[in-house]
Amino acid sequence: MDLTVVAYVIYLLISVALTIWVARTLSRNGKVFLADVLHGNEKLADAVNHLLVVGFYLVNLGFVTLYLKNSDGVADARQLFEALSVKVGVVLLVLGVMHLGNVYVLNKIRRRGLMEREQTPPVSPQGWVGQGPGQGPWAAPAPRV
Repeated sequence: MDLTVVAYVIYLLISVALTIWVARTLSRNGKVFLADVLHGNEKLADAVNHLLVVGFYLVNLGFVTLYLKNSDGVADARQLFEALSVKVGVVLLVLGVMHLGNVYVLNKIRRRGLMEREQTPPVSPQGWVGQGPGQGPWAAPAPRV
């Protein structure tokens, strides 16, 4: 068997295994974060988590298959390891960038939700006086008769 084919097989095995491991880890540990981002809605958090995992698989496995081709042939064991290290290293970098991108976007959504919660008063304003002539929001209430 040609060493280039061996490199392809090893590359695919490592890359697919790493993609599955990262996706499962992110899915399992991201549920709590998503539930917080989505204000405790567990069903929605599970649905978004599943959609993120599917998208993660599609993008990363698509990249792995597109990046499979090796322009130079592999003649010996040294070239095999060099080709594998470059290819697996790039796949790991892409997985890391995808993870950081997801966390960045979800954190932005979470912060926006926290800001909206902080701007909502806990109770409705009481004793509000309408603005008529000579009265403003800081005016004393009218005397009772």
